[in-house]
Amino acid sequence: MAEKVKNSKRTGVKSFIGGAVLTDERVTKQIPFLIFLAFLAVLLITNRNWSERTIRKVEVLQETLDELRSESITLSAKLMNSSRPSEIVRKVENAHIDIQEPLRPPQKLVVKKNKLSWKFAK
Repeated sequence: MAEKVKNSKRTGVKSFIGGAVLTDERVTKQIPFLIFLAFLAVLLITNRNWSERTIRKVEVLQETLDELRSESITLSAKLMNSSRPSEIVRKVENAHIDIQEPLRPPQKLVVKKNKLSWKFAK
């Protein structure tokens, strides 16, 4: 009996190596299921690669967004600094432009229809 078990193992290995196992009825019945499993494996690998590529794109976009946000904050601070009245006066003086600051506040002009006169609003 021990010889029978030994021989069946040898024939199993021989049939596997020789390719005879693929013609066995038990294996041929399972071929559609094996093809289905291979298809699922391909889908899984494809999905993983797609997900990793998407994650890399998100990381690159996040870095770009961070750089643009910091650049925006820097430019906003520079704009606020350069739009201060004292900074504008200094720039006008350095450019040798003959402009002076107004001494009185601006007034609103009101134009009435059908009349040609101008009136200052108070």
